[in-house]
Formats: sequence, C-alpha cells, structure tokens
Amino acid sequence: MRLAWSQCSEGSKKLCYLGIPRPEGCPRPLPDIVPPVQGRPAIRSRPSKLLLRNLPFPALIALRYLRSTRRDAFASFLSAVAAVGLALGVAAMILSLAVISGFQSALRGELLGRTPQIEADLPPGADAEAARAAAARVPGVVSVQIQVRGGGWLVERGKVQAVELVGFDGRVPRTFPGAEGRPEGLYVPGTLAARWGLTPGAVLDVVSPRPTLTPLGPQPRLRSLPVAGTYTGARTQEEREPVALPRAVAESLLGTADRRLDVETGGLDAALDVAGRLPSALPPGTKVRTWKDLNRPLLFALRLEKLVMFVAVSLIVLVASLALVADLALIISSKRPEIGMLGTLGATPAALRQAFVMLGGLVAGSGVLVGTVLGVGSAWVMDHYRLLRVPGRVYFLDYVPFLVQPGDLVVVLLLTFALALASSLYAAQRAAALDPIEALKR
Repeated sequence: MRLAWSQCSEGSKKLCYLGIPRPEGCPRPLPDIVPPVQGRPAIRSRPSKLLLRNLPFPALIALRYLRSTRRDAFASFLSAVAAVGLALGVAAMILSLAVISGFQSALRGELLGRTPQIEADLPPGADAEAARAAAARVPGVVSVQIQVRGGGWLVERGKVQAVELVGFDGRVPRTFPGAEGRPEGLYVPGTLAARWGLTPGAVLDVVSPRPTLTPLGPQPRLRSLPVAGTYTGARTQEEREPVALPRAVAESLLGTADRRLDVETGGLDAALDVAGRLPSALPPGTKVRTWKDLNRPLLFALRLEKLVMFVAVSLIVLVASLALVADLALIISSKRPEIGMLGTLGATPAALRQAFVMLGGLVAGSGVLVGTVLGVGSAWVMDHYRLLRVPGRVYFLDYVPFLVQPGDLVVVLLLTFALALASSLYAAQRAAALDPIEALKR
C-alpha cells in the first residue's frame, strides 16, 4: 500500500489518501525523483523512504508511533520501561532455569554414576548363576554381575562407621568410580580413608548385624580384611556410604537371601528398553528396577523445584506485560484525533488493530531480544569462568554451574511472546473500537 502526498501552501506535506480510491484533485504518488518546484532543484528520494513506501499500512503506523517526539515523550518512556521489564524478566528466567538445570545435571550425573542401570532382585532360593546366564542372553545386555547387599559397620581402633556392604564377584563394578575394574578386595570411600588415615593394606573389621549362634550365645559376625584401595566417595550427603568387598565374604556376613543382579547396557536410554525384556528371562518373582525407578523421588523433586522456580520468576514477565498494556493505552489516548482521522480516511478497524499489535510486538521483541542475549551470555560467562564459588566441603560442587537447555529457552520465549501478544491484542482492540467521529470531536 503506497502513500500519496500533496504540497500545501505552507510548504509542508500532508497525508492525502491511504490506499483508498484517489479523490478528485489529489495528486498521484510521488515518483522516486521529485521534479523541481518553484525553482528548487530536483530531490531524489532516500532509500529508506523508498523502503517505507512498500511497507503495509499497519507497519507504517506502528513505526510512526514507535518514534519519540517531544509531545509523546512520556509514552516513549513507558515503551522503554516495558521493553526493559521484559528484557529483565527474560534474563531472570533464563538465569534461574540455567542454574537449576546446572545443579540438577551435576546431581543427576553424580547419582546416576553410582546407581545401577538395571537392578534385578532375585527371589529367595533362586539359582543366581542360572539367572545371570539367562540375563546375559537378553539382547542389549553388556554385562551381568551378582551382588549381595546389606547394612554393616567398619571398625578400626575404636572408631565405628555405619556403611552399606556390597559384595561383588569379578571386577569392581562401575558404581564405585575411581576403583571400577580393579580386582576383588575391600574398597572404602576416599573421604573415610582420609578421615581415619587409612592406607592400602590397613586391616579393618567388617561387622554384620546378623549374629551367629554359639554355645556362649549370639555373637556378631566379624571378618578382618585389608584395605585394597579407595574409590571416589559421593559428595552428596548419604546416610550410609557403600563399601565394596568380595561376594564370598559378603555372603558369609549377610547370607544369601538378598542376592541381586547388576545389569549393564549400552546407556541409560537403552536400559529402559532392556528392562522391559528382562522379566521374561529371569525366574518368576524377580523385581526389575531401572535407574529411573531407583531415583524416582529425587527426579520428581528436581522437576517440581524447576517448575516452581519457573512460575515464580515468570511473574516478572507478567508485570512487564501489564506495563506494555499501559503504554499502548497511553498512546491510544494521546493519538485519538489521529486515529479518528485515519478512520475517516478509510483505515479499517482491522488495520488499526494490526497496527497496534505490531507496535506492541516491536516493543516486546526488542525487550525479548536484549533479555535473551543478556541471559544466555551471562550464563555462559559465569559457567565458563566459574565466577560464583561455593564451599566445596559443604556442597558437592565448588562453584555454581549454569546450563541453558534449548527446551527451557523455547518455553521462556513462547511464554513471553504469548503474554506480550495478549497485552497487545487487548490494547489494539480498544483502538479498533474507537468511533472516528467521536475521536475527531476531542
């Protein structure tokens, strides 16, 4: 839609028509080169003006009202406030979700690295060797190991520590990082070894809660074992840290009732697929649990924490959207005569509605763009250079990690644009509902 202009006696230019049939006496649209007028030289139109001529009418009105003049400086100030509010809201949501995702990713990696991919609890009396052979034949299974678990204590020169005894056969399982793949022996957490001053070869007493009946009465089951090595203990606060020891020793302390299979697959996603085929190959009554089942309460708490934080921080964007409504309402109030003039010249309510929706989109888009760059850039800088430090002895990390996930970024942008669009539509509906005659009277 093109604009036509006529030369007034004062030398200024007035809007003559807006895409409606040219009335009588109104000149045609100006060419690219304006011919000389009253002895003045020819004026060549600027490229920006040529570009504006090809824009739709609603876009031209939105760009016109976006410019700041002395008379509507306060409306421009409100536009800047709305854009800054949206930028801060988007940046705050990105940073808050990034820090939660960073902590959750680190915590999930810490826990899943110490959790079996698939754990199968065998029923009492089941043949563990036959069950291991049957599980190894299931497609997708990489390795199967028989384990025995139970509570117990480590005793050394009057010092006692409650631990979880994990008996294994063959090599040390993956759930003991730093010692995985080593031969059989007693492996204790590195933190415990540092606290007690243990070195490889130091002898510890492993005590079981199951007593042994003797002629003198019940006596605790106790085995003395040398320390074969240490593993990287969990930096999360666990009630009882696990201790690895040979399966034969564990069965002598705990019995054979609590046998289970530790099944390894090609990855976490593959474990979920393999877990569906395992029950048919194992003895009846076997309980198969995946890493997701073993950590279900924690994973649910992490998702809930992220959702609550997202809802709380999104209130900033909601307040900024209300500021956008106030800004557009002020522009409509100050431009009532002009809007009425546009209506009398042929501008339809739909065109006016589109113009103010575009105006709100321009303000919101600038704020969202700045907020996205600010949030993503700040998260990358703080995570890359580890600017926020925390006490490593208290937390399982020594810095605050930031992780911007694409899904979180898409949700933030969609929510912001949805609130900005709703605010713009509400204000644009008021502009479209103006009666041109009533607007011109004021």
